[in-house]
Amino acid sequence: MKIIHNRFIPFRGFKASNLLGVMFVRRGLKVNEVDIRHERIHTRQMLELGIVMFYVLYLIEWLVRLPMRGNAYRSISFEREAYANQGDADYLHSRRLYAWRHYFRKKKKH
Repeated sequence: MKIIHNRFIPFRGFKASNLLGVMFVRRGLKVNEVDIRHERIHTRQMLELGIVMFYVLYLIEWLVRLPMRGNAYRSISFEREAYANQGDADYLHSRRLYAWRHYFRKKKKH
């Protein structure tokens, strides 16, 4: 994965962002394997949906979740899949197609 350090992307408060399969890292911040794996999961999501559809669904889901309780960004199914599996070095080898769908519904609290 190509990694570009710069001062514009991502927005302040974020360490890294994946745009079109390229990882942009905020200048002055370091990324590790977990961060890279997180963004690689997003790249896989983009490849299976198509880049345009990925961003359309991402935006729609974020907008729908904005008025809901909790953090809209962290509740997006694409992010939930990436955060849940970023620590697993073998995840992308065993990941099923459209795995993000399983993270679409909010987890029920007991």
